[in-house]
Amino acid sequence: MSSTFVTLAEVLEARGGPLLEEEVWSLLLGTAESLLDVSYKQNNMCNIISPTSLLLSATGTLAFKNCGLSDDVSTFTAPEMLQGRASSTKPAIERMLVYSLGMTLYWSVDFHLPQNQPVQLSDHLNSLLLSMCEDLAHRRVNLISILEACESQHKASILPPLAKVMRQLVEEVFHESVDHGSLPDSNVPLSGRSQMIRERLHGEHDFIS
Repeated sequence: MSSTFVTLAEVLEARGGPLLEEEVWSLLLGTAESLLDVSYKQNNMCNIISPTSLLLSATGTLAFKNCGLSDDVSTFTAPEMLQGRASSTKPAIERMLVYSLGMTLYWSVDFHLPQNQPVQLSDHLNSLLLSMCEDLAHRRVNLISILEACESQHKASILPPLAKVMRQLVEEVFHESVDHGSLPDSNVPLSGRSQMIRERLHGEHDFIS
């Protein structure tokens, strides 16, 4: 099995549509575990996650590309970082990563949806994403709480293992490349969506039981 990585943006571009709820739960569990693991081992963590910096492999491995502050990723950048008042302490970096991850996953469930079509999320997942994307850093949920919520959801709903979900997502990209002769365009436009995503995140959505 190839360990080639693809970005989350490439997965969505190949699919031409959003992530499903169970896929979001699986990715949220995997990224929370990875970020906790990385945070205990490294001091120079990147503090922005975006759909073009979240890497998936068919072997079930998650990784993160270095992602500097730019207009392209401003949608996924914590407000305190955009305003130049971010702290470099580990708790502060964790809160910025939580914000980035929440916005990235919400972008993924909103991908290519018509403006008048609500995002289909359960109340539980919507509330968790909302708590990750709070503008005020001290109000955001932490990685441990996210991990606990994901583990509870996986036990209650008997969701597929992360490795299986990631393998399926990555295979979609390579099936698309076989059909069209090349990988999907990795230059998926990311900018200019922040306000729209915020409105949809805080606005109406369909509840799934």
